[in-house]
Amino acid sequence: MTDFWSGWVILLSVFTLAASLFLFIYGLLVDIPTQPDGTSGHVWAHGVLREGVRSLPVWWIVISAIGFVAAFSYLALYPGFGAFKGVLGWTAHDELARDQAAHRQLEAPLRERVRGKTVESIATDPEALRAGGVLFVENCAACHNRDGRGNVALGAPDLTDGDWLYGGDGKSILASVLDGRRGAMPAFAGTLSEEEINDLVHYVSSLSGRPSNSLEAQLGKRLFSNCVPCHGADGKGNLALGAPNLTDTVWLYGGDRADVAATIRQGRNGVMPAWRARLGDEAALLVAAWVYAQSHRPTVAVR
Repeated sequence: MTDFWSGWVILLSVFTLAASLFLFIYGLLVDIPTQPDGTSGHVWAHGVLREGVRSLPVWWIVISAIGFVAAFSYLALYPGFGAFKGVLGWTAHDELARDQAAHRQLEAPLRERVRGKTVESIATDPEALRAGGVLFVENCAACHNRDGRGNVALGAPDLTDGDWLYGGDGKSILASVLDGRRGAMPAFAGTLSEEEINDLVHYVSSLSGRPSNSLEAQLGKRLFSNCVPCHGADGKGNLALGAPNLTDTVWLYGGDRADVAATIRQGRNGVMPAWRARLGDEAALLVAAWVYAQSHRPTVAVR
């Protein structure tokens, strides 16, 4: 906050408290002229209604006085008045530091228990999974949603379906959490015409069994050579590059023809931020274990 706005807040606070206190005291001391009958002399309805004059209720005076005492005490005890630090010396930073230290002390045994273990082994520990779930919601839910099912609008993948851009084993998931990922799908608008993009869309759609025009798909097949370096000749993708499998039913940015056309035309640039500095190794292990568990749930046989 700039000095101007800080000064404005101080001035407004002082004026509000001073005016309120003045009106409170004035209301107790002022002598209101009254008629012999105890009214103010104001009448309505041809004298049927007359304005009475009564003293302020004791309960209102007591509550108001307590409010003023509390307000001035707060300004004296806490840093709410410009650069004045308050008698108690309280700061939000100190309280946060104390809470963080207490939290680290509580989670220390769990961190020690998972240190050096594999993601797969941690994923079998219920307590570790509960902690990992909390950390996931706090740090990852903004993109992947609380349940880990992703967000097509953001290009955040579903982490529960078993389909992985960079691999779904423990080491790969942990690497994604710690160091992040950066995916890039080049734009072909300047390379391919709209007609060619349409043909390529039909071919890509045919790879996953989606409805497509067979003639346009055949024309698009020869254009798929532009995509082979990343997605492979069979369209099954490349985990080393983070190139998605185009033959399944999982689509990062939507799988209808309009979405696929937009991807080819404009390209995509997905960024998964690195969390190593924020989480640290043990917390990242807990998050990775929770993610691993969501996509490796035991299947139940149906009779």
